[in-house]
Amino acid sequence: MAHDLSLAQQHAWNLARTLMTPVILFQSDDQYGVLPADEINEGEVTPLIEYDPYSGARPVH
Repeated sequence: MAHDLSLAQQHAWNLARTLMTPVILFQSDDQYGVLPADEINEGEVTPLIEYDPYSGARPVH
């Protein structure tokens, strides 16, 4: 988990391109994290941005 949003965004994009699968950048309390999109449970965290290695980034909301 990271406290810096820009650093979390860079890591999320890098992870999506490395895994070649969509990942979600999420916020939990005052920290940011990244998980593969199919592992996110919507009630536990606040999804912010989806990073898809084929189509780029898009806001979740």
